[in-house]
Amino acid sequence: MSASKRTAPDVRNAARPEWTTARRIVVKIGSSLLSDKDTGALKSDWLKSLLDDVAQLVADGKQIVLVSSGAIALGRHKLQLPKGPLELEQSQAAAAVGQISLAHAYQELARERKLTAAQILLTLGDTEERRRYLNARYTIETLLELGAIPVVNENDTVATTEIRYGDNDRLSARVASMVAADCLVLLSDVDGLYTAPPGVAHSTKRLDVVTAITSEIEAMAGDAGTELSKGGMKTKLEAGKIAFSAGIHMVIASGKVLNPLREIYEGCACTWFLATSDPLTAKKRWLAGQLEQKGNVFVDAGAEKALAAGKSLLPAGVVRLEGSFDRGDAVVIRATDGRELGRGLIAYAKVDAARIIGRKSSEIIEILGVSRCDELIHRDDMALHKVTAQN
Repeated sequence: MSASKRTAPDVRNAARPEWTTARRIVVKIGSSLLSDKDTGALKSDWLKSLLDDVAQLVADGKQIVLVSSGAIALGRHKLQLPKGPLELEQSQAAAAVGQISLAHAYQELARERKLTAAQILLTLGDTEERRRYLNARYTIETLLELGAIPVVNENDTVATTEIRYGDNDRLSARVASMVAADCLVLLSDVDGLYTAPPGVAHSTKRLDVVTAITSEIEAMAGDAGTELSKGGMKTKLEAGKIAFSAGIHMVIASGKVLNPLREIYEGCACTWFLATSDPLTAKKRWLAGQLEQKGNVFVDAGAEKALAAGKSLLPAGVVRLEGSFDRGDAVVIRATDGRELGRGLIAYAKVDAARIIGRKSSEIIEILGVSRCDELIHRDDMALHKVTAQN
């Protein structure tokens, strides 16, 4: 389907609740949507229409994160590299050149719409190593709270694995999980998941809704897509698994039209992957069972009651620390008698936490010279067992 010119989007009518209720949306944009297949040039009209959609969504009170491919495709055009597979070093060189053009395009188009674009360069490793993950999360969330539009790109100049395997679909899902997004959009050159890859079987049917990624669903995926886009439906299903585990709804929709986000709002042909739990619930489940614990935090009776009432853990309620941990590490929260109350991600390294336990939050800045936050463990970063505080 070729793109057709449309007027500025007006996202104000009835739509799927997964879209209308979403406050934070992550949108992944594939290389084939941004770069012309024949000339390698940036598809400026398409990108303008996407930023029109983003501006309208921001005006409607939503926060948007863009995960954008395209640096290598644009860079190879500027470097006049031949068509066909590139050597790893050529891909990295193309990424270094293309990244400048891509960032400039986003910056200028955002500015024209009175928006501020911010560039975030990540690799999958940044979303897997805990401290790097937290640094990236805090940066992106701060940008969102300040009204900026983070544009996340793979750091292709150094991330060899991502270049070889095209993991931008999975990267976008991990970014969505990182920032507790409500919805992940994968804009693609296909309009959803089909019972067989289009063109392979004589009769195929697009699925409107998927609620679980079973072996039968996985069998429907084909191999990698186009020359410009190394991902395929298989990587999109891998992204779906990550989104499901984080309680995030995901939609695969065509990006081969102008104003693709408005098209989703208006009910275009697409496939919705509907999660069965909300992001916070999924995050707490992950905290409870999937992290190596680096230490123990012992709390007094007052803090135990506060935790049971749904409060965050403040330094004043902590009586003792054990173990060696850094900021963002997982720790066990224990009562003074050793009972395990829950687990969480601690906001201060052991050396700093030891100086502020038993003290009021208002004293943190005086003691440490800086106050990262008032809580030792925020309630959103902890998973408590279903027990009540003992008297």
